[in-house]
Amino acid sequence: MKPCRLFLALLACSITLAIPQISAAQTGTQRTTDSVLGLMDHAAQGFHSLTANIEHVKFTAVVNDTSKETGQLYVRKDDKMRIDITAPDQRTILRTGDSLFVYTPKINRVEEYNLGKNRNLVDQYVLLGFGTRTTEVRKNYDVKLTGEEELDGKKVAVLELTPKSDDVRKQITKIQMWIDEASWLPLQQKFFEATAGDYFLFHYSDLKEDLKKFSENKFKQDWPKNATHVKPQP
Repeated sequence: MKPCRLFLALLACSITLAIPQISAAQTGTQRTTDSVLGLMDHAAQGFHSLTANIEHVKFTAVVNDTSKETGQLYVRKDDKMRIDITAPDQRTILRTGDSLFVYTPKINRVEEYNLGKNRNLVDQYVLLGFGTRTTEVRKNYDVKLTGEEELDGKKVAVLELTPKSDDVRKQITKIQMWIDEASWLPLQQKFFEATAGDYFLFHYSDLKEDLKKFSENKFKQDWPKNATHVKPQP
């Protein structure tokens, strides 16, 4: 698994993470791309940490195959993220700064990647959340509001982001985001890959922000000391 793809597995869970309790009924206005981005911008300013259940679906068109894995997501504003995949196979993905680790208990193996030289590409996805101003999002994506729907019994605004960078479009051609209009947290994201028909989708539930028990231990390398440690080449 390439480090960029691994990072997407982390970053896809990161869009607009804070809660201004403002609804269309309260403002009395119709949703527009600008108004949604403005509310997202306001929301991101207050983000500190978050945990959520995560479901990751990967569809490969050429073989008409759909795979699914589930787990728990932990995010903190200081570039620290962790995903504990619990089913069907256990796996831990940990990012701290420029370091990305993937631990597979079944084979007791840790893969370590340095994201430094891929930082420009990585930051394209980081700009989707974690307190970054939406002016930066606009700089890297063409953004439009495509409509409003209901997802998980909640009203959501659906945004479509098209990367402006040729390098990014070689990986991801388009992103759809379903944003909860009550909390301004992401409920779902769909990443369309450059291979025709392929995509991966992230669905979130039981989102909780700013937990006091969110300790530094959650972002430590807590796998066994005797685990095999490798640094694969990109």
